[in-house]
Amino acid sequence: MSFRHHCAAAAVALLCTAAQAQGSQPVRIGLIVDQSSVYSAVTGKGSITGAQMAIEEHGGKVLGRTIELLNFDHQSKADSAASKAREWYDNGVDAIHEASGSAAALAVLNVAKEKNKVLVMSGPASDRITGDMCAPTVAHWAYNSYALANTVGKAAAERFGKNWFFIAADYSGGQDVVKATTQAIATVGGKVIGEAKHPLNASDFSSAVVQAQSSKADVVGLANFGNDLVNSIKAAREFGIKPDGKQKLASLLMYITDVHSLGLKTAQGMLLSEAFYWDMNDETRAFAKKFFSRMNAMPNMSQMGVYSSVKHYLKAIEAAGTTDAGAVMAKMRELPVNDTFVKNGKLRTDGMMVHDMYLFQVKTPAESKYPWDYYKVMGSVPADKAFVPLGESTCPLVKRN
Repeated sequence: MSFRHHCAAAAVALLCTAAQAQGSQPVRIGLIVDQSSVYSAVTGKGSITGAQMAIEEHGGKVLGRTIELLNFDHQSKADSAASKAREWYDNGVDAIHEASGSAAALAVLNVAKEKNKVLVMSGPASDRITGDMCAPTVAHWAYNSYALANTVGKAAAERFGKNWFFIAADYSGGQDVVKATTQAIATVGGKVIGEAKHPLNASDFSSAVVQAQSSKADVVGLANFGNDLVNSIKAAREFGIKPDGKQKLASLLMYITDVHSLGLKTAQGMLLSEAFYWDMNDETRAFAKKFFSRMNAMPNMSQMGVYSSVKHYLKAIEAAGTTDAGAVMAKMRELPVNDTFVKNGKLRTDGMMVHDMYLFQVKTPAESKYPWDYYKVMGSVPADKAFVPLGESTCPLVKRN
């Protein structure tokens, strides 16, 4: 054998060995979620369970490779979330399917852009994920600030009153929700007459509630989330903003897990928007029963979003025949999203997975007939109305005419 032929044979053998090694390695999916701080109840272990259920439904393997699920508790610390994302991507994690909380999400997004790796999120609210910070390998799955504002924000302005006062978390998620809702209520004649900001994971909401009462606003809009939302509602009720009172509370992001924490006596009458409710039909009820057996709680929109995004990602890997980020994302955009979470969802160029959103009202204790029977369906908003039109997107990836 000549030296040239020997080298060629050796090169082919090396490539085959590398391919075999790649084929034997697991497909690794990571979740960066708050498991011990302000968002632990609304993402946390419920999001991990959703991902596990999606992997099990796929048979635990993709392209003949075992699927490995990793999780990390970022404790609502953006720097910790970004550091873990960098470590995971550098060590072969194929995709991250959650970075809950907008501050952590935007920090992880920067790492995903740098590494050209897949990042899909269902917990954060920030519109920037599919706006000025969008990237070809990044997707926003369950909702965003614009969708919340154009469902529950508009509905509350039309039903409860035009003058609004905001109690808002003083970080990117809260700021984005206030901005989007201010614009949305203006389309139906609403206006903002005041705002009180608070730090993440605040301990006292009495000052903010007193300011809201003093404003005489028709609606007190709550642009905070998780434990902050629950505690601000409790404070508002204690200070006299009652369900049957003149001044109304409107939560821009309230989950069924928040309603459960508050109890119907406290949460009754509030409007909210989610893309999912466990008691919508036989399919959702069957899934929720399995989820409940593991979590002793019903799944919320963000937890179902993780389930859906992981399920769709694995389907796209099969279709692409590879875990290459660009090829898989192309398939994720090409294939419609149809699962227990949404029907006929579509992943757009800007990274937003658009789908219908629902407007719910929390039942009174008398209206609730069985455990977790918390919502009345007040209406739905189709995908093309719930999310910002693609032509108005600020994402640089969107081609302009």
